[in-house]
Amino acid sequence: MKRHAVTGWLLPLTAVLVFGVALSATLGFLAVSIPDVFAILFAKLRGQAMPTTIDPVAATVVADVRLPRILAAVLVGGLLGVSGAVFQAILLNPLADSYTLGISTGAAFGASLVIVLQIFGLALPSGVSIPIFAFGGGVGTLAVVLFLAAGDRRLSSTSLILAGVIVAAILSAAIGFLKFLADEQVGLIIFWLMGSLAGASWANILLLAPAALLGTLTAVFYSRDLNIMATGDRAATSLGVNTVRLRLVLLTVATLMTALAVSVSGIIGFVGLIVPHLLRHLVGPDNRLLIPLAFFGGSLLLLIADTLTRAVLPSEVPIGVLTALLGGPFFCVLFKKRQRDGATAF
Repeated sequence: MKRHAVTGWLLPLTAVLVFGVALSATLGFLAVSIPDVFAILFAKLRGQAMPTTIDPVAATVVADVRLPRILAAVLVGGLLGVSGAVFQAILLNPLADSYTLGISTGAAFGASLVIVLQIFGLALPSGVSIPIFAFGGGVGTLAVVLFLAAGDRRLSSTSLILAGVIVAAILSAAIGFLKFLADEQVGLIIFWLMGSLAGASWANILLLAPAALLGTLTAVFYSRDLNIMATGDRAATSLGVNTVRLRLVLLTVATLMTALAVSVSGIIGFVGLIVPHLLRHLVGPDNRLLIPLAFFGGSLLLLIADTLTRAVLPSEVPIGVLTALLGGPFFCVLFKKRQRDGATAF
């Protein structure tokens, strides 16, 4: 793959994403121009006072309400897109994502547990405890999945998927029990499980940004090995790729990315499933190009979905519900089309 093939995609997508962020920040009850949005953003990033030519109310709304939520949508979408691409490449399954290994369900269980404990009077700060427990739930789920799959020394895709399905089923039942315990306040758990970026803050951005950068760079670093592993474990091993170590490293990285995203936004489905799958049709299976594009694709998809629910629809719909409503039927049509065309699964 030539270098200009990457830059030929990434540079235009970067420009589109920056414009999309600025355009989204202008939408809402209070109208703000795109130049003012950039001026507010630059002042915020530099720690300077807001320009006197900008309405102070508009500056506060954009800087403290809209931009954190918009940037959180970009970063969460990017994290989910890259992690989905990694899961699909590791498992050689276009239907794989964080749900396949139960990681999102584990993060959901951790957050739901905090909510129930708070209902029963345990003093836990929501802003800190929910992200921590969600993160711990996702990581703990990966540990259990790896433990169950450890009987297969090669950590084959089949063993990992079966272990993930088993753990996810158990955790889903546990979440159902937590909903039962929540009784009249079960709505708190249900709303979080449907996904929302309404509570995003600049502290969340400081958490997500390094994870998105380091996670994406790590996945890109191993992208050539992922391409080789697609030829089969035996062929990859003969070419010097340690498939077991590669799976462990990338499963851990993708899990951390997913868990951090879920800890901030709740459960948002279909982003990590649809984005890599569609990009594979557009640019091919080369992970050296697919993985970085998955970040931009996930960012743009979630940015559009969040802008719709925040500023276009008459009332705010949980973003996880919106992504499922938009992505589910489209993915079904795409799947049936590939069946009719007789295409291979991956």
